Amino acid sequence: MPGFPLVVAAIALALQGAGTAQPDPRPPRVGEVPVLMFHVIADPPRGAAWPHLYVSRSELAAQIDWLARAGFTAVGLSDVLRHWQGRGRLPRRPVVLTFDDGHRSIVTAALPLLRARGWIAVLNLKLGNLEPGSFTDRDVRELVAAGWELGAHTFTHPDLRSLGDGALEREVAGSRREIRRRFGVPVDFFCYPAGHYDDRVVTAVRRAGFLGATTTDAGLATPDDPFRLKRVRVSRGDGVRGLASALRART
Repeated sequence: MPGFPLVVAAIALALQGAGTAQPDPRPPRVGEVPVLMFHVIADPPRGAAWPHLYVSRSELAAQIDWLARAGFTAVGLSDVLRHWQGRGRLPRRPVVLTFDDGHRSIVTAALPLLRARGWIAVLNLKLGNLEPGSFTDRDVRELVAAGWELGAHTFTHPDLRSLGDGALEREVAGSRREIRRRFGVPVDFFCYPAGHYDDRVVTAVRRAGFLGATTTDAGLATPDDPFRLKRVRVSRGDGVRGLASALRART
């Protein structure tokens, strides 16, 4: 399996203002890829239950600029898997951007920023978020047209460990079938709601035909177990400094 440089094993900060990145002379590792986890790209409304899940548009813009200056290129999870299988090549410093659940701010704020750089991302779609006047099929189709990948994130975002066999099959395999039916695209990756999973859930994901799955476990994604892919959470207020530190801490 051809190696590729660990995308973050060589970044040191020379922080001035918003922050800049300089290459670090340490040698790269092989096989690891940072998968960033975002949710809503907006300021949180008053009384938001989870305000840390809201990253402002300006904060995301600064983080994307920093990633580009540091030599990263956004790719899809399918690109990473093909490379791990020896069937494709990745850029020198790949990064995967994932957006969980499905919020209209992904289309209005994140999509234009990424499109300006020719970058793609992954939408982990909770089907229950598709509602008229909120987040719609048309929004999802706009992301697909821009080259984004769709991952399944269930219908209702339950703790899958607590479900009976029938409900588990519906939330996992059923959500994959529904996304494929509605949008006519491959759905090869699953995202565990709230990061909750166990061996039984992983078995259900495999049985449903997925090729891999993302977690909320902190770290870099590796080819060791594609059904337990780690991610780097990006929270409100992290900014460039926080993102750079989070990546560097996991090299």
